[in-house]
Order: sequence, then structure tokens, then C-alpha cells
Amino acid sequence: QVQLVESGGGLVQAGGSLRLSCAPSGRTFSSYGRGWFRQAPGKDREIVAAISWNGAYTYYADSVKGRFTISRDVAKDTVYLQMNSLKPEDTAVYYCAAQRTTLVPTSSTVYNYWGQGTQVTVSS
Repeated sequence: QVQLVESGGGLVQAGGSLRLSCAPSGRTFSSYGRGWFRQAPGKDREIVAAISWNGAYTYYADSVKGRFTISRDVAKDTVYLQMNSLKPEDTAVYYCAAQRTTLVPTSSTVYNYWGQGTQVTVSS
């Protein structure tokens, strides 16, 4: 049963932008922190960005700081990842996840709910 749905992935040239969305399906995650993770072929899943349930706290991986922005629309219970100045090394499947703490954890093991992922491909 899918409970988080990602959208917005696609193919873009280096330097371009994409905005990913993570919306709930079948239930609400308004009191849950959210995270965006990514996994490239042959690599481990890694944290990209995270946001607390109320949007007060955020975290960014060093590799995306200054280029990506995580935000949430409380009314829509949707979290976004705005990705600018994309690089070929950003190519991966991006996953949205949710966890019920007041923090912005970076470990995937803390996250209880996951989406099915959306492919982002950046061409050089």
C-alpha cells in the first residue's frame, strides 16, 4: 500500500532545475518529519535533505547545500525538493520518506514510510 507518492523527476541537462513533490496517499503525515534520499546505481542510499514536521528545522547534505531547497506546504501535506544547478552526479532515484520525531534525522533506518521513488537523470 503506497502511502507516499513522489513526482517531478525526469531528464534534465546539467545546470537545469527540477522540483520534486512528495504527497501522501491514503493517510496524513502532517505530524511527521520528511526526508529526501537518493540512490545511484551501485551506491548506497544517502540522505539529501530533511525537514521537521513543522518546517522549523532543515538539514542538507554537503553535496547539495546551496543548490537544493526542501520545503513543505502544510495545507497540502506535501513536501518539495527544489533542485537547481543540477550536476550529472545528482543522477539517482530519489525517495521521499517520513518519520515521527521532532528532529531531522539523517539515517534511513529512522524513517518508517517510504515512497516508490522517482528517477532523476542529469545529462552532461
